[in-house]
Amino acid sequence: MSPNMGYYLSSSFVFFLLAFVTYTYAATIEVRNNCPYTVWAASTPIGGGRRLNRGQTWVINAPRGTKMARIWGRTGCNFNAAGRGSCQTGDCGGVLQCTGWGKPPNTLAEYALDQFSNLDFWDISLVDGFNIPMTFAPTKPSGGKCHAIHCTANINGECPRALKVPGGCNNPCTTFGGQQYCCTQGPCGPTELSKFFKKRCPNAYSYPQDDPTSTFTCPGGSTNYRVVFCPNGVADPNFPLEMPTSTDEVAK
Repeated sequence: MSPNMGYYLSSSFVFFLLAFVTYTYAATIEVRNNCPYTVWAASTPIGGGRRLNRGQTWVINAPRGTKMARIWGRTGCNFNAAGRGSCQTGDCGGVLQCTGWGKPPNTLAEYALDQFSNLDFWDISLVDGFNIPMTFAPTKPSGGKCHAIHCTANINGECPRALKVPGGCNNPCTTFGGQQYCCTQGPCGPTELSKFFKKRCPNAYSYPQDDPTSTFTCPGGSTNYRVVFCPNGVADPNFPLEMPTSTDEVAK
C-alpha cells in the first residue's frame, strides 16, 4: 500500500466516524444542578440517573428520533452501593438508574428530537406537579419558539393546601383524577387549580392539553440543550439548605 493510499484510507475512516457520530446523536443535553442541595437527576428513555451535587453537570447524548423523553430531578434520596433505595420526590421504582417515569410530584423537561418537519419539540411540564425550579434552553437560541423557558416561581411555598405534599406540589390530575383535570376522555380546558401553575410558570404545561403556549421548537439535528435545576442558585423557602444524602450511593 502506498503512503498516499494509507492517508486517504485514514482520512476516509475519520470522515466516516464523524458522519456516524453526527448521524447517531441529534443533540447533547447538559443537565446542571445549581440547587443548594443534592439532586438525583433522572432521564428516560436514555440516560438513567446520576447524582448531582451542587455545581455538578451531566451530559446526555440523545439519538435522532428520540421521543417521549423526559428529564427530572429527584430529591431526598438514599441509595445503597447497588443503586437501590428511594426518593421523597420523583422516585422511579426505587432505583438510581431510571427506566420508567418518576412518581409525582416532579418538574419535567420533555423533548422529542428530529420529528415533524425536522424539528425538535420540547417543553417544561407541570402535569406531574412541581418539585424543583427549572430552566430548559437551547444552547444557541435561534429566534421564534427556539428560546429559553423557565419555571422558577415559589410553587412549593405557595402550593394550595389540597395539592401540597412533602417536598413538592402535586398537579390536580394526580390528586383528584378524572376528565376535568386529566383530559382522559377528550378535550378539556384549564381549571382554577391548573391556573395556579400557569400564572406562576406561563411557559410550562399546567394541564395535559395546554399545548398552544407550552410547546417549543428548534431545528432538529443542529440544536443542543441545557437543563438547569435551581437556575437562580437558590431553592424556594419550602426546602432546607441541604436535602438528605446517602454516603453509600456512588455516582456512576
